[in-house]
Amino acid sequence: MEGLEHSLWIVEAFNRLFGPPVAALLGLFGLRIDPLHAIPDFLVMVILVAVLLPLLLRPLARKPALVPTRRQTVGEMIVQLFLSVITDTIGPEGRKYVPVVGAVGIFVFSCNMIGLIPGLMSPTSKLNVTVGCALAVFFYYHAMGVKAQGLKYFKHFLGEIPAMAPLMLPIEIISHFSRPVSLSMRLFCNIFSEELLIVIMTSIFPLLLPMPFMALSIFTSAIQAYVFVLLSCIYISGAVAHEEEHSK
Repeated sequence: MEGLEHSLWIVEAFNRLFGPPVAALLGLFGLRIDPLHAIPDFLVMVILVAVLLPLLLRPLARKPALVPTRRQTVGEMIVQLFLSVITDTIGPEGRKYVPVVGAVGIFVFSCNMIGLIPGLMSPTSKLNVTVGCALAVFFYYHAMGVKAQGLKYFKHFLGEIPAMAPLMLPIEIISHFSRPVSLSMRLFCNIFSEELLIVIMTSIFPLLLPMPFMALSIFTSAIQAYVFVLLSCIYISGAVAHEEEHSK
């Protein structure tokens, strides 16, 4: 793994600018780190994506018109894509989850794709980032379950038969905690393997041969983002609709 690490110009520039204050801040807590390596590469890429996305997407929603412009059409297509996935999975009431689910989906897709730009890397090729995304979904769907059902939401961890509660509780807990593990590992393994393959092929055949692999990576990046969004919707659906299923 260490041999595969490579220095990125943008990471070096970011650390020259922000590394010293970050290192000084961490020094207050007894952590001594090199200012030129204070901010890891994946965190720089996450910050870059988080800054660029609003700048790129904001114009798509500016001044909506009755007859949509080309930019507005693109924005409406993106919203409609997430709306379709969410309503198909959760139902019409799932429209209220579009902002959060859409933000997660666009963020994951952008993190997957940014590694195809020369001189940059996909932050989702690092387990730290995919775990963070998976935990965000994990806490969100539980919060929506509590919001929809109150504390009764936690009753489903005990199962429908009270006598089986001691057996069902650990099973349900393991099942729920396995979800962020599955989400994060699936995304990490796919994006990491893509980047590794492209790096290897580029080092051996630096001209045209890596291009088909990069085209395949675009398709795979979109599929992985879609799977992440779809599973997130399934988890939300199970959390907010559990009470309704039991009452039928």
